[in-house]
Amino acid sequence: MGRPRGFDEAQVVRSAAQLFAGRAYDGVSIDDLVTHLGLHRNSLYKTFGSKRGLYLAALRWYLEHDMAPLIDRVARAGDPGAGLREALSAPDGGGGLDLLLLAAVERAPVDAEVAELVTRTLDALDRAAAGPDDPEGGAGGLAVALTAAALGLRIRGRAGAPPGATERACAALGRRLDHH
Repeated sequence: MGRPRGFDEAQVVRSAAQLFAGRAYDGVSIDDLVTHLGLHRNSLYKTFGSKRGLYLAALRWYLEHDMAPLIDRVARAGDPGAGLREALSAPDGGGGLDLLLLAAVERAPVDAEVAELVTRTLDALDRAAAGPDDPEGGAGGLAVALTAAALGLRIRGRAGAPPGATERACAALGRRLDHH
């Protein structure tokens, strides 16, 4: 009979998602994971198989617990401009998009499983941004442009945009959308 697990697997996955969202996959070493998560190296490998296994568990958790509710809020926002503002209005300045961004640019090009998860999430975000009146069901140019705008504004925020810049950009884009 095996020894009972000495850690909360769900908490480890949540904490790993936060770590990967802040520093990306390649920016996090096994030693970082062991130290940050308070986990023994053997426990990490026994439970998740590898760093990639833990990353995939963390990415899936994040998509279900952070992105799915965000996508629902964007869909309920009522119009494309409001949806964009919703995507970036979190108290963390849109930080809820960070793991999606990093997965898209760092892991998706080299990992087909991550690429599929990212693509499915971006498609859902496009459909939510488009709203129910979009004849193209979120595949249209405006929906994709709004998703790209939200992600681009988050990149600027991560790069140190001045306070209020994201909010001003959202407001300007919202006004522009309201006129069309």
